[in-house]
Amino acid sequence: MRPLKIVVLAKQVPDTRHVGPDAMKPDGTVNRGKLATVFNPDDLHALELALNIKDRIPGTTVTILTMGPPKAADIIREGYYRGVDNGIMISDRRFGGADTLATSYTIVQGIKKIADYDLIVGGRQAIDGDTAQVGPQCADKLGIPQVTYVEEILDIKEDEIIARRRLETGVETVSAPYPVLMTVHGSSPDCRSRIAKKVMKHKYARTKTEMRKGDPVLEALHLKRPYLVIPEWSVEDIEADVTKIGLAGSPTKVKSVSSIVLTATESKVLNDSDSDIEGMIKELIKHHTIG
Repeated sequence: MRPLKIVVLAKQVPDTRHVGPDAMKPDGTVNRGKLATVFNPDDLHALELALNIKDRIPGTTVTILTMGPPKAADIIREGYYRGVDNGIMISDRRFGGADTLATSYTIVQGIKKIADYDLIVGGRQAIDGDTAQVGPQCADKLGIPQVTYVEEILDIKEDEIIARRRLETGVETVSAPYPVLMTVHGSSPDCRSRIAKKVMKHKYARTKTEMRKGDPVLEALHLKRPYLVIPEWSVEDIEADVTKIGLAGSPTKVKSVSSIVLTATESKVLNDSDSDIEGMIKELIKHHTIG
């Protein structure tokens, strides 16, 4: 089996467990500077799927591609620490405020610049939007097949890849030719931990924006070890149309986000009898809590 060239789409997202009153800006965009961030959980599953293929097929390379503000370079480093070969950062203030349409356009421009790939993988969805739209939109814009809700790669052949999908009603086995884009379900294996040797090797990897602080020690280290330089692409680098990026290219507008706190007003003690359980289910259905 020939080696594959894999691109992993990953995103740094706000930690939705700690959303405060400053989560949104007046223009309806996410105030990322006020929120703690994490590696999008589903994207970690996608990263593990890519690294698993790399383990199975010698010579396979994995490139992690992310779009975001300068601090999103943490995603690239996390990829390096787990075994990724290359990282690319798409960052420019003009990309800010993008909805899924503008985001997918920007990512596709980045993928086109990479040009040579067999498989693109990303998480099913991001926890800051939960739309599950970016992956399929990228596949559509690239004009390549897509397989969503992937749980496991069952077989890798010379001209096709076979995967199992996790659906609400069961599972499905599908095959697709290369190049193909897959979005990965959260039921797939968790991502491996950091590898100590790779942390030591890449902990000083930085983008050009991060290097603007002018640390002479880091500058000397980057000259000596070019692999520590994380490529950072701007609007011009990916030849993006400025009318299709950021707020200008985003027809979706968020008016506001409300933080809702649920409080208990009463409690009930149930035993394990059939009648108590049946009564509880009927009450939950009546109040549209379930069903």
